[in-house]
Amino acid sequence: MDALRVAIVGSGPAGFYAAGALLGADPPAQVDMFERLPTPWGLVRLGVAPDHPKLKTVSRAFERIADKPGFRFVGNVEIGRDLHHRDLASLYDAVVYAVGAQTDRRLGIPGEDLPGSWSAFEFVAWYNGHPDYQELSFDLDVERAVVIGNGNVALDVARMLALTSEELAPTDTTEAAIEAISSSRVSDIVVLGRRGPAEAAFTPVELGELAELAGADVLVDPHDLEGVVNEQPDARVRRNVETLHELALREPTGKAKSLRLRFLASPVALHGEERVEAIEIVRNRLEERHGRLVAVPTDERETIPCGLVFRSVGYRGVALPDVPFDETRGTIRNDGGRVLDEGARRVAGIYCAGWIKRGPTGIIGTNKKDATETVQLLLEDVRAGRLEHAAGKTAEAVDALLDERGARRIVYTGWQAIDSLERSRGEPLGRPRVKLVTWDELLDAAEAVAAET
Repeated sequence: MDALRVAIVGSGPAGFYAAGALLGADPPAQVDMFERLPTPWGLVRLGVAPDHPKLKTVSRAFERIADKPGFRFVGNVEIGRDLHHRDLASLYDAVVYAVGAQTDRRLGIPGEDLPGSWSAFEFVAWYNGHPDYQELSFDLDVERAVVIGNGNVALDVARMLALTSEELAPTDTTEAAIEAISSSRVSDIVVLGRRGPAEAAFTPVELGELAELAGADVLVDPHDLEGVVNEQPDARVRRNVETLHELALREPTGKAKSLRLRFLASPVALHGEERVEAIEIVRNRLEERHGRLVAVPTDERETIPCGLVFRSVGYRGVALPDVPFDETRGTIRNDGGRVLDEGARRVAGIYCAGWIKRGPTGIIGTNKKDATETVQLLLEDVRAGRLEHAAGKTAEAVDALLDERGARRIVYTGWQAIDSLERSRGEPLGRPRVKLVTWDELLDAAEAVAAET
C-alpha cells in the first residue's frame, strides 16, 4: 500500500510532534507541513521570551523530525488564502490542524481600546520579531506600566520591561525592541492577578527569575500573603508561595526599577482622554463555589496612574473557513483530536492537535502527548479501514495547484537559509541570532538559496 499522505497545518510544537509521530509510524506516512510564515517553530521562535534560550533548544528535536524521509515544509502558504480546507481535504488522505491560538482574550471593560492599551500577544510578537507586528509603536516614555494577568506570559512581559540593556544584549530580542526597552522611562511595573497568590498560574521557575533581575527590585505586599501558608498540597503552588513569602521579606535595594506583584485585584476600567492615564481596579475576595475558589469583587476600588497597560488574560483560537469551530471554547470542535461537525459526527480524515484542540493550556512539552493522542486516533482509523491512501493524492498535485495560484512558497532549505543568515549576523555580537523581521527580508533570504540551485 502506498504511504498515507497527511497535511499538517501549523509548524509549532504540536505540528512538529504530530509530524514526528506520523513519520515514525509503521508504515511511516508522508507529511506536508503548511505554515503561513516563511519560518517554522511557532511560539518557540515567536513566543518564548528571548532571555529563555534553553526553552528554544527544543527546536533541535524539530530539526531532527524535519530531516526524516517523507517530510516537506511548505512555508508562506496560508490556508484560507492560497489553499482552502476543501483543497486540503481533496489533496490529502488526512489533515491535522495545529494552528494554535492566534489571538488574545479581551477584558471587556471601558477604555480597553485607548492608545497605550495593548495585548501581551502584540508586545511579545513585536519583541520576538514576528513580521506582522514590526510596525507597532509602543510608547515606553511613561513611568508606570501595568500588566494584567498571572500566568507565565504576564511575567515574561513584566520581566522584559524590567531588563537592563546588558541583560538584553545577549538575547535574540529584535534590535528595535532592545533599543526601545533600554531607553524606556518605565520605572514601575505592576502585575495584577485577580485571584490570590496560591491560585497564580505562573510556574516557580518564571517567578524565581524575577528575584535575579539586575535592575529591578521585586516587591510583594505581605498583606497579600496573609493566611496563605507554605504547606500547599500541589508542589508548583507550594514553591510559588514559598518564593512569594521570601520576596515579601526583601527590602528594596534602590534599583532603578521596581516590579510589584499584586493579587486579588481586577481591572474595571481604563481612564484617559486621548490615551491611557490610569487603571481603575477592584479588590476581590475568594469564595468557594462548586468546589473551586473564585474571585468575587468587593466594594473597595482604587485608581492607579499609569501610561501603559498590557492584558495577558489568555489566548484564543481563531476559526478557519469551513472547519467546524466551537466559538464558546475558541477551539476546533473535536473529540480527542477527531474533528466533529455541528451534529457531533466525525468529519472523515480531519483532525486537530495542540491549543486549537484543547485550548491555550500547558507548556511546550504538553503538546507532545496531545499530538501523539491525535495521531494514535488517526492511525486507529487507518487500521479500521476508515482511512486509506487514494491514488492521485500526490506532492506533484499539491505543487501544481500552488503554482497555478501563484503561491510564493518557501521550502525547508529556504528556512535553513534564513536560519543561517540570522545566526551569522548574531555570532560576532555574541548573540544566538539577529532576526530578519520583515516579510521582504525573510522571503528574499529564503529565495536566494533557490536562485543559487
